Amino acid sequence: MNDALPVLRVTEYGTVKLLPDVDLPRAWLLTVDGAPQSYVDLDAPDRLEFEYTRRLGHALDVLDAPGRAWDVVHLGGGGLTLPRYLGVTRPGSRQRVVEADGGLLDLVTEHLPLPPEIPAELYAADARQWLESAPDSSADVVIGDVFGGSRVPASLTSVEYARTVARVLRERGVYLANLADGAPFGFLRTQLANLATVFGELAMVAEPGVLRGRRFGNAVVVASRHPVDVAALARRTAADAFPARVVHGAALRDFIGGARPVRDAEAVASPVPPEGAFGVG
Repeated sequence: MNDALPVLRVTEYGTVKLLPDVDLPRAWLLTVDGAPQSYVDLDAPDRLEFEYTRRLGHALDVLDAPGRAWDVVHLGGGGLTLPRYLGVTRPGSRQRVVEADGGLLDLVTEHLPLPPEIPAELYAADARQWLESAPDSSADVVIGDVFGGSRVPASLTSVEYARTVARVLRERGVYLANLADGAPFGFLRTQLANLATVFGELAMVAEPGVLRGRRFGNAVVVASRHPVDVAALARRTAADAFPARVVHGAALRDFIGGARPVRDAEAVASPVPPEGAFGVG
């Protein structure tokens, strides 16, 4: 039973709320302007509640030998859910978290602090600007999960951004991105086209209803210069409590179709979610 009171803070980016989970004593939902952003259980830091975070977790689990420590860059901080997860599943990893909303970071570190055994370097900074200043070949994994409210900012949707990610990653590094779109998937197709200019291997994980165009939703994209274990990822996501499908190879090329990469000058933010999506309404 969680009898804690909600916490509210207005930052320059919006209204941030921490809402206690009434069923678990130290679990919280983080929202920004009413849109759910993160779920954190302080007693189970490796617990992933949201569908898209579970899919990111599956991808992280199959990328390398279990337990191997990495250098990880998290673009987007939220409730620090994935840093907590990697701190348990890949202890000793060096984790750098970049979050533009310093007020949100302050709220999370005050009320949902990382345990001492899961250290992370936290930066209140613009994700694109921070990444552009990062050294070449300095990360094994970059995770892009940046939403201004419920939209990915335009600065993170161009081919120049994709090239910056590739520069920061090591040769066998992997980029994971959480994106949101709905049929006819104009945004998602261009994002895949952007990544295809610098990464030879692409895969996409999404719930079948989203892929069939029945609803707006999240898609997790995996991009690498070298093959990843797509079969293992497909098994994990299919067996999840929220089953998803992995699209890759010829099927993914068909999905991209004639979409072309977009440059900074033409880049736009991801679509506005329809009313009711992600708790927005």
